[in-house]
Amino acid sequence: MDNSPRFPTVSSTALPRLSWQRPLRASALSEWALLPLRLFLGATFLYAGLQKLANPNFFRPSSPISIQSQLAGAIRFSPIHALLHPLLPYAGLVGMVIAYAELAIGVGTLLGLYARVAAVGGALLSLNLFLTVSFHASPYFTGADIVFFFAWLPFVIAGSGTQLSLQSLITRYVAVRAGAPEPALVTLDFAQVRQLCGSYDAGCCSARSGLACDARACPVLLGTLAPVATAVQLDTVARRSVVVGGIAAATVGTATVLLGSSTAALGKLIGANGTGVTSTGGTTTTSTTVATTGGGTTKGTLLGASSEVPVGGSAVFTVPTTGDPGIILQPTKGSFVAFDSVCPHNGCTVGYSASQKLLVCPCHGSEFLATNGDVLQGPAARGLTRYTVVEAADGNLYLQ
Repeated sequence: MDNSPRFPTVSSTALPRLSWQRPLRASALSEWALLPLRLFLGATFLYAGLQKLANPNFFRPSSPISIQSQLAGAIRFSPIHALLHPLLPYAGLVGMVIAYAELAIGVGTLLGLYARVAAVGGALLSLNLFLTVSFHASPYFTGADIVFFFAWLPFVIAGSGTQLSLQSLITRYVAVRAGAPEPALVTLDFAQVRQLCGSYDAGCCSARSGLACDARACPVLLGTLAPVATAVQLDTVARRSVVVGGIAAATVGTATVLLGSSTAALGKLIGANGTGVTSTGGTTTTSTTVATTGGGTTKGTLLGASSEVPVGGSAVFTVPTTGDPGIILQPTKGSFVAFDSVCPHNGCTVGYSASQKLLVCPCHGSEFLATNGDVLQGPAARGLTRYTVVEAADGNLYLQ
């Protein structure tokens, strides 16, 4: 007597297989679901580029929020510090490249023009910022750069789709001019494709010389990406779309450069400061190697005249022993205090907020007391390094 369980027999070929390959027509999956993310990324990168170009302090080496100060701080903390150090003398050029790259990425993403190329650029830029600025953020998710990197990956993998896309508009325009059917992207179950394509017959594909019907080699779905034996040749519409798309990209690129240049000129004209942190007393002190008074007594390293630091304001200098940017304050007349202005959290350069009487990190919001450099608010785990500054009888400030 057979006492075995009465389970239905299932053929192994009928079981679905787990696939780790890129889905067919992946762009169709992102048409609407990824549209809000695409608009956010495009607008954010466009704003970031314009903000840098509109802020003259970003390119002014003496400013604590300049690209040079940020690079100097990143060199101390970044895992790729060896690659950053040679760039320090060219910090202004690096800042300009970053700003215009953000503009191009933002415009391309918003317009849907070569959006996959823009997404690759956005991912690479976000990865570089993660390695230089927020690598040591703890917990790691408090640093936005790693989040931006992964936010770009869906567009790198699947493209931006055809919704609100200039590239799609160009393709439709060329098709109409060529008298071809207007292309429209739809999602169909593969069983429906078999019924509609006309090449499917008893499990075989006549377009593939009688080979088994296979969704991953289907010339109807893959077009030019199909295997060579069944690939559909690039048609006239596709060729013309490439040409018109190139012209559109050149036009948009020129307009983007003009937008960035006019923004930078306007920012320089009105002296815009694009951050929430102000550095009062814009005169920068200079440093020398050794300084003495008239009697020959060594006072330390000359920073400059005390009159260059306004009461209630600040000025910046370079710490001679480390090369770090430093900041000196005069809270009350005749009283001076100085700090290493590199934030111990991630290496950004702090600035002085005169209204709050605090030293504030523009990257992640750490706040430090202006009296002694102690942490008032994280994520920085420790305070700023403090230096002793004295005012000599000759009216100059000396770093001890």
